[in-house]
Amino acid sequence: MFIKDIGIDLGTANVLIYIKGQGIVLNEPSVVAIDSETKKPLAVGSEAREMLGRTPGSVKAIRPMKDGVIADFEITEIMLNYFIRKVNGKSLFSRPRILICCPSNITQVEKNAIKEAAERTGAKRVFLEEEPKVAAIGAGLDISKPSGNMVIDIGGGTTDIAILSLGGIVTSSSIKVAGNVFDADIMKYIKDKYKLLIGDRTAEEIKLTIGTVYPGKKNEKMEVRGRDLVTGLPHTITISSSEVEESLRESAYILVNTAKNVLEQTPPELSADIIDKGIVITGGGALIEGFDKLLASELKVPVFIAESPLTCVAEGTGLLLDNLYLVDK
Repeated sequence: MFIKDIGIDLGTANVLIYIKGQGIVLNEPSVVAIDSETKKPLAVGSEAREMLGRTPGSVKAIRPMKDGVIADFEITEIMLNYFIRKVNGKSLFSRPRILICCPSNITQVEKNAIKEAAERTGAKRVFLEEEPKVAAIGAGLDISKPSGNMVIDIGGGTTDIAILSLGGIVTSSSIKVAGNVFDADIMKYIKDKYKLLIGDRTAEEIKLTIGTVYPGKKNEKMEVRGRDLVTGLPHTITISSSEVEESLRESAYILVNTAKNVLEQTPPELSADIIDKGIVITGGGALIEGFDKLLASELKVPVFIAESPLTCVAEGTGLLLDNLYLVDK
């Protein structure tokens, strides 16, 4: 087997792997289940995600990535190793070159941790690239020309907002308000209003099924089951889209205001380009109903959702693997 170049979107919620010449070969949740006594991994990815919030005392389901960076180095290494072996990216004779994406405003220490985790899986060389840049390339934007492009990448742990021109980032901001915070907002709202305790997975289901961040954009209802805080017994309630909008409002506006700040720091010539071209939203958060409408009404600029927001970053790594000389070493 010849050496393969691999692109990895190492996300807080999901890991996507792109192999040069084959496309996206893996898309699994970044969760590892371990035996808390022996510290041995029991399951990785989708299988481990099924165990979240449902494990006996001796088994722990862990998300090793937090806010786009490594929270648990050892577990991240186990997870990367497992995924790379699963897609057969590492054979006895080949050590792949790996391109990994990271949030735009992380520290050098955090970058080194990501690089080291990848190197320890047996990579020949590891390249790091900033997520909004890769997302823009994956969304089909031509960032090589001297004109402004704006991308808002709403992931699981971080939202990266960047203005790009001439193949680089001109101004950017990375905030820890993204999918996981939205889930936590829904959980808190239901706990405060209905005295009902629900888990992360239920909150995520509510967000994806009836969630919206734009008032009046959606009008649906959903039954939610959880544990009643007063009686301690299982209980069912019905929640509506307008309630989900209310629970997400504060976080959604933090994101809107950050986008405003990035635009305020942008050179006027590039601002003019963005009025013409609009803003592209990528990442799983782009799938929440009404984000495009909310941003367009607040920023007074056209907003578009990328064709496949969930896979933009992974597809971007695929295009960059063909031009590795463009990547910052």
